[in-house]
Amino acid sequence: MIPASPDGSAGIPVDVLIVEDDPIIAIDFEDRLLGFGVKRVRTVGSVARALQAITARAPDFALLDVELIREKSFAIAERLAALNIPFVFVTGYGAETSIPAQFSARPRLQKPCSSDALEAALQARGA
Repeated sequence: MIPASPDGSAGIPVDVLIVEDDPIIAIDFEDRLLGFGVKRVRTVGSVARALQAITARAPDFALLDVELIREKSFAIAERLAALNIPFVFVTGYGAETSIPAQFSARPRLQKPCSSDALEAALQARGA
């Protein structure tokens, strides 16, 4: 695994992994992240591709859509947590989305999320 780049200025991560199965939402996130000063944004739409991307190069931060087309992103969350990589769940389903107990304290962004909320999540790094 190649280590991630050092952090950028103002607490914004350099390399962000987006796990999102809707291409329009993924493009929106990518555009906003780049606008915040993120240098590298990678987008994948499945658990398998996300795990491959993490193995190839660990991100500084990740946005995880909970409900992917035929799967949930919890295996990705487990991998990121094991590597101490901060992440935030993103969901369009609100409070009714069931999150496993080990991740219940993780922050969530509700889709659609405001740019202010997204930027705050980046700066807080999922804390």
